[in-house]
Amino acid sequence: MAKDQNIDTEEQINKPKEVSPEEQINKPKEVSPEEQIIEPKEVSPEEKIIEPKEVSPEEKILELEDKIARAFAEMENQRRRFEKEREDAFNYGGFSFAKETLNLIDNLERSKQILENDDALKNSDALKKTLEHFDIINKDMVSILSKNGITPIDSIGKKLDPNLHQAMMEIEDDQKEPGSIVQEIQKGFMMKDRLLRPSLVGVSKKTKNKEEKSEENKENLDN
Repeated sequence: MAKDQNIDTEEQINKPKEVSPEEQINKPKEVSPEEQIIEPKEVSPEEKIIEPKEVSPEEKILELEDKIARAFAEMENQRRRFEKEREDAFNYGGFSFAKETLNLIDNLERSKQILENDDALKNSDALKKTLEHFDIINKDMVSILSKNGITPIDSIGKKLDPNLHQAMMEIEDDQKEPGSIVQEIQKGFMMKDRLLRPSLVGVSKKTKNKEEKSEENKENLDN
């Protein structure tokens, strides 16, 4: 009897456990390593490797020729730029110095005008000799500047040119064509083909009729 009990106990141990239908559905199926499917990893556009395009020898030669042509063009541009800068430095290197030198001529002209307007010196021999010396100094300075390519601008009687002249006032003059230069306040100068400073001038304009003047005066009185 004891033997039979031992047999029953062994059968209970070795007997597989019964599984209910619900447990069979929910129980995951065991998959062998061989049956496991490896899903491909998504690759972003940045991670994609673009295979280099094969370049033919002819294309390499054309690319090298283009690079050489560009290098020569850049060298030529630099050479021309250097030549232009060297030429400007040779021709206009003293531009600022020449412009400052013109102040001496201006001061000399102002001094001459002050002496001419001095009542105590008018019509005196001392004044005449002094003015003669001033004229000699002025001519010498202009001559020195001219030898270095700095020349005065002719203004009196010329038509106003905005590139050379700067109008400071209008002067009524029926004998001159409107816009003509009738007075030179300050002389202008050129340094070769470059403007060193413009001439300060007064230009002519038509004289107003008496009727126009009376109407203008009447309007001013009414206002």
